[in-house]
Amino acid sequence: MVDKVDANSPLSQVGLGSHVEIDLIDEQGHAERMAFDLVPAQQANVSRGLLSADAPLGKAVRGKFVGALVPYPMGDIRQIRIVSVAQANVTAPPDAEARRAEVLKKALDDAERTNAQMFASSFSGKWGDYDPDGVDEWEE
Repeated sequence: MVDKVDANSPLSQVGLGSHVEIDLIDEQGHAERMAFDLVPAQQANVSRGLLSADAPLGKAVRGKFVGALVPYPMGDIRQIRIVSVAQANVTAPPDAEARRAEVLKKALDDAERTNAQMFASSFSGKWGDYDPDGVDEWEE
């Protein structure tokens, strides 16, 4: 059964900034309700109900209208029914940009440390070898 839709409603199509309710329909036709806000990848946080528009599920529903049945073969799920679309009440946490920058800095530092360890473990010079274990003592 498809919920009634107002064809004149601008919120009947899924897009960025939409709050979406879907039914995940399995092989036997059983449906499980799921709701999420569709957000840009940098704001995604599935535990908070923020799904990236670039995730497979996000791509499957983006641009579709309320009532649409969308093929979605994932595990025992075979299709998705778009139940409702509303304006999401999404705001990024005030420290989101700082947290992303911190994660990126840590990843870059870890990559630099790994590169130094690889170099140290493979280099042998006329004045002696580098000690790759000494790299672990670099300041975090």
